[in-house]
Amino acid sequence: MKKILKPLFLVALLLMIGAGSYAQQNLKFGHIDSNELLRNMPEREAAQRELQKEEEKLIEQLEFMQVEFNQKLQQFTEQQDTLTSLVRQMRERELNEIQERIRQFQATAQEDLQRKQMELLQPIFEKIEKAISKVAEEEDLIYVFDISGNSILYHGNQSMDIQPLVKRELGIE
Repeated sequence: MKKILKPLFLVALLLMIGAGSYAQQNLKFGHIDSNELLRNMPEREAAQRELQKEEEKLIEQLEFMQVEFNQKLQQFTEQQDTLTSLVRQMRERELNEIQERIRQFQATAQEDLQRKQMELLQPIFEKIEKAISKVAEEEDLIYVFDISGNSILYHGNQSMDIQPLVKRELGIE
């Protein structure tokens, strides 16, 4: 019985080793620079223009608020020696409130711009993701690494650069 099991065990072991080395030889990895790809997307320029328009509106409003504050500050500075203590305190409080509104507006405007940017870029990211997935499936890749970040320290020649294929899939050159 042991004489039969020993050759069967050796044959099974050789098959597993052979299958393992075959699987390792067929593992395919790809890499892409998603930042560079995003820069080449024609839709990105339209999104940037729309975001710029939104930013200009917010800057215009902020400048209006700043002008109002500067006018009231100048008026207060010119009149402060003639104001009663109570009126002076009320105007100082008013100036502080205007400054606080300006700070709140700036913070809210920044959040709104970030939200708008994500809203405009999300369809582009989805389009890129679909193209990467399609190319990865066609090329039978098991992983695609994004080399635009600092997390990938090295990629060798065995990793397939799928950037040109994804660009072709997206219709950009």
